[in-house]
Amino acid sequence: MADSLFLPLAAKSSNAHSSLFFRNCPSPSRLLPPKSSSLLLHGGEKKISVLGLSLYSRVSLPHRAAPIRALDSDVPHPLHKGSVNFKNRKSYVEWDSLTAKFTGAANLPFLLLQLPQIILNARNLMAGNKTALLAVPWLGMITALLGNLSLLSYFAKKRETEAVVVQTLGVISTFVVISQLAIGEAMPLPQYVATSIVVAAGLILNFLNYYGMLNSTIWQFWEDFITVGGLSVLPQIMWSTFVPYIPNSILPGSIAFVVAVASVTLSHSGKLSEKGPKFIGAISGWTATLLFMWMPVSQMWTNFLNPDNIKGLSAISMLLAMLGNGLLIPRALFIRDLMWFTGSLWATLFYGYGNIVCMYLLKTISLEFFLAATVGLIAWIGMALWRDAAVYRYNSPLRSLKELVFGS
Repeated sequence: MADSLFLPLAAKSSNAHSSLFFRNCPSPSRLLPPKSSSLLLHGGEKKISVLGLSLYSRVSLPHRAAPIRALDSDVPHPLHKGSVNFKNRKSYVEWDSLTAKFTGAANLPFLLLQLPQIILNARNLMAGNKTALLAVPWLGMITALLGNLSLLSYFAKKRETEAVVVQTLGVISTFVVISQLAIGEAMPLPQYVATSIVVAAGLILNFLNYYGMLNSTIWQFWEDFITVGGLSVLPQIMWSTFVPYIPNSILPGSIAFVVAVASVTLSHSGKLSEKGPKFIGAISGWTATLLFMWMPVSQMWTNFLNPDNIKGLSAISMLLAMLGNGLLIPRALFIRDLMWFTGSLWATLFYGYGNIVCMYLLKTISLEFFLAATVGLIAWIGMALWRDAAVYRYNSPLRSLKELVFGS
């Protein structure tokens, strides 16, 4: 999830929009397994053993063919189980490299989504128009920042270089917007100081952990922090979407906070089942994904209640959101990362394309624009499914999706 994690905001509207940086693009170049390994080569002439691989080894073969289950989504580089047919190595490596390039290319549309807000805020500040910055909800930006930090930790733990860079860019760009709000007095100073401390600590800790320079106890404390934070914020954001049709209350967030703290405490006490700690460990990544998956739902709900607000949306911004998240889909499918795939596909369909559909129905975009976006999206997803099945030598793309969801 979902996509990548800026929260671009319309310059003329107070509605917050989100784009997902659900990215996990490892470097195409990886180290080969050591000679002491034991993996049956084609023809049975030689054997290489996977047991010799360290936890963070990068393998150039289809080591990710085994799907990443929901509870295992934060495990660094799950190794391929079973034999590998080296006849398939060339097409696999080529698609591996190409999907990584797609993910890298997604940086451009996501960056273009955030820059207009930063530039507009800067102009308003220089003109002394601080009131204009009140249209940008600082709580929404902090929520997006928490999602950025959670996914940054998720990818740093998996040693995914490009994804770590992308999430770092997301954290920094979102923090720039928050800093502009604080300068324009659109955000309380104490909250800004606390946010700054969390951002600085998050970036430093993730950097140290990525390079193996961080004590495991400190990293565990950070993971617990983002787990509790994410699990507390998610139900509160979902509840707040439907206010005033439901009572305005902090009860959902409060209950979730208590549950999150209790879960983390039980996880460390050893009183949970074998899958318990694994489930708790996966919460932070999944809550970040679900958080950004909820943003399109919130936007659709706003569009439903106030159809005129759709006029404040930019068709180009929605197209960029669809393009950025769509570029992530082939990679997420290829490495069988269910969490990443779910968030990217959801954001592509319900945030980018979903808003394009709304804009077409309300006649704010032309038929040609709508048809071009529709045909392009269908062709892109179809190509990703077809190519993935071809690389794995499956007869049907449905098998790739089955592996993704249910495992091999």
